[in-house]
Amino acid sequence: MTAIRPSRGYRVFQAVNAVVLTVVVVVTLFPFVNIVARSFSGEREIRTGQVSVFPRGFNVTTYQHVMSDTMFWTNYRNTVVYTVVATAISLVLTTCYAYVLSKRQLKGRGLLVGIAVFTMFFNGGLIPNYVLISALGMRNTLWAIVLPNAVSVFNLLVMKAFFESLPVELEEAAAVDGTTTYGTLWRIVLPLSKAVLATMLLFYAVSFWNSWFAGFLYMDRQELFPVTVYLRNLIAGATAGSDQTTSSDTTLQIAAGIQAVTIVLTTLPILLVYPFIQRYFVSGVMLGAVKG
Repeated sequence: MTAIRPSRGYRVFQAVNAVVLTVVVVVTLFPFVNIVARSFSGEREIRTGQVSVFPRGFNVTTYQHVMSDTMFWTNYRNTVVYTVVATAISLVLTTCYAYVLSKRQLKGRGLLVGIAVFTMFFNGGLIPNYVLISALGMRNTLWAIVLPNAVSVFNLLVMKAFFESLPVELEEAAAVDGTTTYGTLWRIVLPLSKAVLATMLLFYAVSFWNSWFAGFLYMDRQELFPVTVYLRNLIAGATAGSDQTTSSDTTLQIAAGIQAVTIVLTTLPILLVYPFIQRYFVSGVMLGAVKG
């Protein structure tokens, strides 16, 4: 059997598509590659704008300064704990709330959706939130970071829409077999929701990992800071030191490269985790779920 040769127009499309996608990849990767190169470059090369793709005047002074500090590793551990606990709690609360809201026969469903949407546009403000957290005794605790942002309304609505798209026949069949509501959620719905769960996991994890203002606002002791607050304070100190004409070479190097180093150190864990979650984004999770 003779293989069908692609037409000339299709070959042109493939070539143009490959060129366009290559340009998009290069444009997307260049800023991050530039940041990595700057984090390993010398102070003079950074200030004169000589760093592009490859490091110039190779230097690891800033990395050594940051990673030799025991407080950095203490705050890094705090960030891991805060992110894991907060993400787990957020996933549980968001999943339960979204599953309830996805049931059209639920009485008061419109009110519950309205309450959730209302919080997207209105909040009590910074000072009332601070007073509330203080009154509840949550300052200088894990809960000050975890609970105030436990449910993202955007993520809630996305998950609600996903649950609504699941075939009702699956849950009806489970009910006929005598499965309880919680059993249906655990055995039927969640296994079919790996894609949206992985997406919510990534969204929440990135949000809590990068968050610094809650720790800056509610934590008084340095040993309780997340690593983002530690690096923020390091940037502020290095920037102040760079304004002094008597600054040492080490201080100038740290001031020049601190932003690049902090970006690399804070994004590296997310970059390592992302490939293991990304495959769920493109999976046909409902393919063949219902037949007939």
